[in-house]
Amino acid sequence: MLASALLGEDPPALPVRRLVRVAALFGINENRARVALSRMAARGEVEADGAGGYALAGRLLERAGRLQAARAGRAGPSDGTWHVVVVIAPPGAPDVRRARRGALRAARLGELRDGTWVRPANLAVVLDDAIARSVTSFRAVPDEDPVDLASRVFDLGGWARRAARLVEALDAADLVGARALATGFELDADVLRHLQRDPLLPAALLPASWPGPRLRSAFEGFDRRYRARLADAHRAAAVAAG
Repeated sequence: MLASALLGEDPPALPVRRLVRVAALFGINENRARVALSRMAARGEVEADGAGGYALAGRLLERAGRLQAARAGRAGPSDGTWHVVVVIAPPGAPDVRRARRGALRAARLGELRDGTWVRPANLAVVLDDAIARSVTSFRAVPDEDPVDLASRVFDLGGWARRAARLVEALDAADLVGARALATGFELDADVLRHLQRDPLLPAALLPASWPGPRLRSAFEGFDRRYRARLADAHRAAAVAAG
């Protein structure tokens, strides 16, 4: 939950007092919140920012960069070529395989078949050194219709249906009441997670009425309202604390 709070910020840093107040929305007391922050720091996920707060670090900072790209929804130009990434390392232990698959999905690749991952080359594929050593990569032009290939490799229908439901939830969200901040935080995080699953394909490969732009527009409006409401709550808490 504290990681989600930081991931929602740009830059991804917050004062400790604000992180503690966000934790309180979910019934987490100050002591438990500070212990959680200390454990995150020990794991290299956050670091003190020198101004009485914490900033994301390590893998969570990398995730924040991917999240901002997903939120912006910028897809580069396409020349018709596709990235092809083939796993060449031995299968390894289950946790190794899970980590590799997670990294390849985070790079917005889709699995063509076991061990072979592809996507249009309108985005760069960025992998950390450990994953990069376990694969070989090249670019190719598919023989089949790229629209059919994209629909086979990526669950575009599933993503679109979930996006449409989230748009409805954002439009209906009410930020008034005792639980409004907690439920708003959860909705905010749900949308950000879903945006990270957007493959950011070239427009020519997307179905008609693709809901990505609608979801991003609805989210930006909701996020502004939510953060204004959260800022009011922080100010009220600061006044109450004297």
